[in-house]
Order: sequence, then structure tokens, then C-alpha cells
Amino acid sequence: MSFFRELGLAEPILHALETKGYTEPTPIQRQSIPALLEGRDLLGIAQTGTGKTAAFALPSLHRLAANPQPRKPASCRMLVLSPTRELAAQIAENIAAYAKNLRLVVDCVFGGVPVGKQARRLVPGVDILVATPGRLLDLIDQRALTLGRVEIFVLDEADQMMDLGFIHALKRVANLLPKERQSLFFSATMPKAIADLGKQFINNPVRVEVAPQSTTADRVDQFVTFVNQSEKQALLTLRIRAMLADKTIDKALVFTRTKHGADRVVRHLSSAQISARAIHGNKSQAQRTAALDAFRQGSCPILVATDIAARGIDVTGVSHVFNFELPNVPEQYVHRIGRTARAGADGVAISFCAPDEKAYLKDIERLTDVKLMPLSLPDNFLTEASRLPAPSRKPEEAAQDARREERDARGRSGAGARGPRGGNGGNGGGGRSHGGMAQGRDGRPRDPNPRNTADPRNNERRDERGPVRNPVHADRAAPTGDRAPRPEGDRDSQQRVARPRGPNAVGAHRNKVRRAV
Repeated sequence: MSFFRELGLAEPILHALETKGYTEPTPIQRQSIPALLEGRDLLGIAQTGTGKTAAFALPSLHRLAANPQPRKPASCRMLVLSPTRELAAQIAENIAAYAKNLRLVVDCVFGGVPVGKQARRLVPGVDILVATPGRLLDLIDQRALTLGRVEIFVLDEADQMMDLGFIHALKRVANLLPKERQSLFFSATMPKAIADLGKQFINNPVRVEVAPQSTTADRVDQFVTFVNQSEKQALLTLRIRAMLADKTIDKALVFTRTKHGADRVVRHLSSAQISARAIHGNKSQAQRTAALDAFRQGSCPILVATDIAARGIDVTGVSHVFNFELPNVPEQYVHRIGRTARAGADGVAISFCAPDEKAYLKDIERLTDVKLMPLSLPDNFLTEASRLPAPSRKPEEAAQDARREERDARGRSGAGARGPRGGNGGNGGGGRSHGGMAQGRDGRPRDPNPRNTADPRNNERRDERGPVRNPVHADRAAPTGDRAPRPEGDRDSQQRVARPRGPNAVGAHRNKVRRAV
């Protein structure tokens, strides 16, 4: 606590820190806060869970409290942009806790809830606003918010913003902000594209780098089990059931690559009397909030999530992370296992690797410079697996799952059919065997989804969010169920064929339908 007091932070802020039990600063707080108190811009390279929120919130609150100003209608003095709803809510909750002894109003806006209620809350103005990009621009377009009075701007998780396709939204926000402001730019990675984006927001910044993204926590024991894809679910169920029985697991996160895969995992775990919930882009905001609250409180010890939905999960006490499917982007592995071993605790990360995922495993080990320890299958695995109950499903759900499994199996069976460049398994094309899994030039399999022919990073985004026509509004609510969410503006984007107006137009109409389909 002496560090925070020596900085000269306002007494109300120090009292709030004492209430939260803060004693020693994290590395990013120690490096960032003094420069921010001087009014400098900041370029921070740090992952979620390193104490970033306090690093930018404490000096910002001190500055706002030292220069009180009356709130202006439909405006804010500090704006924080976050890529996901959960992370935005978490940031706003923490800032409100630090500011509880100050006369500052903190609000949070994101998709998935009625925009009208949020617009009405902004009528008198707020001091600090935390937002996702899509909902922020919705409110600006409705003239419910202006950015002309922003004094402090924070862009958090910039790399994830880019992955989600928010680049055009961010450029528009940059043009709406006043030139005279303090800007803070945070990202877990700093490739050239992110660095170029940062130049639009920050000027002569102080650079702070903590925990490079290619490293994993020393206190995480990392294991891998080599298993066939069809056996993964049984293995996960048996592992979790055994660990819950001997109380090895406190809370566990299970990562899947797709939304439908997350729902499948939950159905199987539930059929084995294991309490589990899923969080992904097809869930409503109420469902996502309820699942996260149950996980935090411990009433539901298993949370199954996709990478993007889990980006904002910061829950203490996560003892295990299971990679049900290995990510096809190795940096995502670092983000996943970083959910455990927090605040000095130990953690365990267990990955399931199918034969067609070995290339992903090599990429992960190359990036992290860590060799995952082999973990053998449980004793009598096949016998125990055969005794597991099958999940109850509606007929339409069973049919959809069967089609997906058949498609995935067909994709995996074609993964090794790659011949010389330009002659892929007799297909004359260059990168996809007929009915098989797409491969890159290096021979590694890509995502089995036949829609996905672009870069694996795009595949992962498309699997998580479904088809999105306008990425600016990607954080809006998505419908529940197994169907992919219909994109905003879908009526304008779909091809439709007008119905015939006369009895002689039937034949022409049929031909037109065939051409459109």
C-alpha cells in the first residue's frame, strides 16, 4: 500500500484500495501509473489478468477527481473500449469499486440489451463510460452520445478488436475523439497491424511491456493426451468426473473451437450428472451472464466456452483448463491457459490432441518453448467410456449433430491427401481435396468447416460468431439455439427472387430460382 500512497493518489481512492485488499502493485501498475499521472500517453503490451484495469483506472480517477466538472448531456469524460460484453462489464465493475468514494458516475453499454434504456441513462451525461464498439456507434448514430468532451481514452485488448473485425469501427471512433486528450492503448501482442492502429490513437507514448504473449505461466502444469477425435468427449467426461469425485477440481474451463461444439460438450457432461454451462456468441446476454455468475459462485464448476466469449472471463479459483480442441492459432493457447494459476495459485492445463491436430501442437510448443507432458488415457478407458449415458436430444438436434460429425469426419479423412502443389489428391486445385479438409501450403490441416477457405484466424472468428455482414455491430445480441445468428442488415444482404405476377411467368420464375440458388 505504501507504493500507492507514495504516488500521491487521492485519499478516497486509497481507501477503496484498502477495502479491496490491495497492498503491492503488479508490474504493469508499477510501470504505468507514474507516467499516467504525468499525463503521458501509454502503449501497454500485457495480457488479461496482469492488473491492467487498475493500472489505467487509478491515475485516471485521480485526474478526474482533481479537476471536477459538471456533467454535460450525452457525453463522457473518460471512454474505455472493450472487445466483449463480459470484459466490458468486468472493467466497469472494477472502476466503480475504485471510484466508490468519489462523486463520479460510471456506466457500461454493450449489445444484447435494449439500446433505448442505455440511451436514456446517458441523457444527463456520465463521467466514465465503458463500451463495446458496436453499441458505442449505435448510440452515437442515435445522437444519444457525443465524444467531443472525452479527456481520457482507453483502448483495451486491441489485438482482439482486430480479430473481431472492429478495425473500421475503431478508425471511425478515432475521427470522433478530440485531438487534445490522453490515450492509453493496450494489446497482448504487437504485430505491425496493431502498431499501425496504435499510431492513430497515441502520441509519443510511454511503452510498457509485461509478460510477453509467447510465454506461459510458470505455475501451470501443462499436459497433453493423444486421443482420437471421436473419443474426446468420453475422455473429458471421465477425467472431470474423477477429478470432481476426489475434489481435485475447484473450477474448470473447457475450450472448444465452435459454438455448436460447446453445446455438445455441455449436453454430454449434463447426461453424466456433471453440472456444466456454455458461454458463446449464440447465447443471449442473460444466458451468458447467468452462466458466468453460476461459475463464479461455484454452483456450476464447469464452464465450456469458445475463445472469443471467454476473452472477458476473469474468475478467481480456476484450477484446471481443458483444451477439448487445440486452437489453430497458437497465441490463443496462451490466452486459454492464462485463465488458471492466477494470484500466486497453481494451475493445470490438459489438452486433447487428435491425429489431425498434431501440427497445431507443434506450433504451440514452438511458440511457448514448452514441451507438453504426455498424459496417458485412464485405465479401462474403453470399458468405462462404453458405460457413459448418451445425452438426451431432440430429434432435430440429433440430426444436426450427425450432419456436423459426418462433415468433420469427411474433412479429417481428406487431411492427408495433399500431393505436390497444384495437384491436391487428383483435384488439380491447390489446397483442398474434393470433399476433404482444406490445407495450407505447409500441409497443416485447416478447420474442417467447408465454408472456411481463408486464413485459420478468420476460420476461428467465423466459427465463433457466425456470418456477420457488418462487423461494427458484431457485439449485438445473437439468437439462441443451434442456428447461426442472422447478421444485422440481413434483409439487404440476402438474395431473393420475386414471385411471378402472372400465370405465364411460372416457367421463367423457376429458371430464375435455379439461377439464384
